Amino acid sequence: MSLYKNLFKQTAIYGIATVVPRIFSFLLTPLYTKLLPEKEYGEQALIFAGMAFLNVILAYGMETAFFRFYSSEPKKNVVSTSTISLFWSSIAFLVVALLGRKFLADAGDLDVEYVTYTIWILVLDALVIVPFSKLRAEGRPLLYAAIKIGNVAVNLLFNVFFLVYLKDIAAAYPDSFWSTIYQEDFQVGYIFVSNLIASLLTLVILLPHYIKTEWHFDVSLWRKMMRYSMPVMIAGLAFVINETFDRFFLKAFLPLSEDNIKIQIGIYSACYKLAVFMTLFTTAFRLGIEPFFFSHANHENARNTYATITKYFVIFGSVILLGVVVFADVLKMLMLQDKSYWEGMDVVPLIILANFFLGIYSNLSVWYKLSDKTKVGANISIAGAIVTIVLNYLLIPYMGYMGSAIATISAYGTMMGLSFYFGNKYYPIPYDMKKICLYLGLSITLSALSFYVDILRETYIFGILSIIALLAIIYKGEKETLQRILKRK
Repeated sequence: MSLYKNLFKQTAIYGIATVVPRIFSFLLTPLYTKLLPEKEYGEQALIFAGMAFLNVILAYGMETAFFRFYSSEPKKNVVSTSTISLFWSSIAFLVVALLGRKFLADAGDLDVEYVTYTIWILVLDALVIVPFSKLRAEGRPLLYAAIKIGNVAVNLLFNVFFLVYLKDIAAAYPDSFWSTIYQEDFQVGYIFVSNLIASLLTLVILLPHYIKTEWHFDVSLWRKMMRYSMPVMIAGLAFVINETFDRFFLKAFLPLSEDNIKIQIGIYSACYKLAVFMTLFTTAFRLGIEPFFFSHANHENARNTYATITKYFVIFGSVILLGVVVFADVLKMLMLQDKSYWEGMDVVPLIILANFFLGIYSNLSVWYKLSDKTKVGANISIAGAIVTIVLNYLLIPYMGYMGSAIATISAYGTMMGLSFYFGNKYYPIPYDMKKICLYLGLSITLSALSFYVDILRETYIFGILSIIALLAIIYKGEKETLQRILKRK
């Protein structure tokens, strides 16, 4: 049981590193929805969606490859080779992108200044991939957490300063430095400037990694890492299509004027943020679990351990799903300051469940990472992307952003099912499917009833009783195991 305790400890620390920054982002959502009209919120959502796509290209699966080879190859070689590879690829992108930034801005109908900020943010974030991976591989979650939290804290503070206080300070001191950096109607630009400052400071803190690294490039190892990482990159690109490209699909397929399309994108993107609690849980779990999966792959009971971990992921996720859906109307008042965003609330349960399916898929996907069948994983992600594209194309003209939500949950559900099927074929793991389906099915059913049945949604009585009932059923089914895990020796 000490194995589980150590896993939970690591996950808890990585959870803090994820939860605290997300809480800061949580604070930014009310700020953005209060100060930015739906149209401008939609514009920045489109830009960040494009950034997510380029982030995957700049990382090209090297983070996952790092963990895959860190335990099987000389560690110094893995660190130095991955560092050199990402460093020079990032520099090459920086040069090419800056030279072509005007073309990129014109192609996307964007301000060239926004494009310039975006390029620098992308490069700075790519340069810290290996330093962060090394911290995780070395079991230094506290330092990892401190830097991650510091990054988002800086971003939050500068967002608040630029968006809330700078205008008044510039007006009060017209001949000061502050008046020279203040620009009218530059709210979206200040969001990118804040991100740029935070990314730059993070790289500065992690610069010792570059100083201490032995700049030795192992060509043979690099080729193996690239063969492993390329399918991971393809899977990552497919994931981005599933996760963020619905904004572009809305822009392309909605039969509305340009301004009204951006308004719809803004509403959808803001309501999408209410899935943050499920995203927090799944991301924290993944950060804690990924090094664990690789380091324990050769243990005698590894597959039984993976099965148990997946079951408890479903248990915790089921409780979170039901809890967030039941109290969604409370959360919307906290996060969506402008009531005009509330019209998109019907997508919230679907998006939360979609992110839950994604988390389950991430747990199931251990088989292709451990068996070096990343090409199969890439194909699964491509299948999900195809579902996303087809359903967005078919549904958006008739259902608007609800069609995008249905496409998202369908894509992640498809990926989850395919990963389970192929995992059973190539790397069988004895999942407790009876209990997993019971907890998941109960959570989905109770969530749907408490949100979509008006008479049950009007008060919180049914929702609260549903949470209590789910917890009681879980406790009854898992009592003995929970007592063994939590018992202190």
